[in-house]
Amino acid sequence: MTASNRYFDDVLFTHMLIRDWLAGAEKDAEKCAGLLARFSAGFSMIAPSGKQLDITGLTAFFTAAAGSRPGLQMRISELALLQESSAGAVVSYREIQSQPGLDSTERWSTVVYDNSPDGLLLWRHLHETWVV
Repeated sequence: MTASNRYFDDVLFTHMLIRDWLAGAEKDAEKCAGLLARFSAGFSMIAPSGKQLDITGLTAFFTAAAGSRPGLQMRISELALLQESSAGAVVSYREIQSQPGLDSTERWSTVVYDNSPDGLLLWRHLHETWVV
């Protein structure tokens, strides 16, 4: 079993927010803003498909995808702290997404965290790779 730390807790909590946003029927702008506040203004992402997103693209994705995946479940496992310093950390994890009536998808993900001056953890970069 993986020991808990603040980065692992944040990965789990952020995925709970993502799941709730994508699966939910409610399109509350405050909830979306709260979710997006977890990501750095300099955020970048490489999706499993190779598509690259910045914070503007991520914002557009979440805004458009509200409630688009009813019944979505996300399982996060195999969390590993790859690097940690006063500036932030690098965490890898395995993610399985499932939705009623659809095949599950599985990916390895690596998130780079920035520690903000006020102590918040911000997602600076996310790289996802399909598990085949």
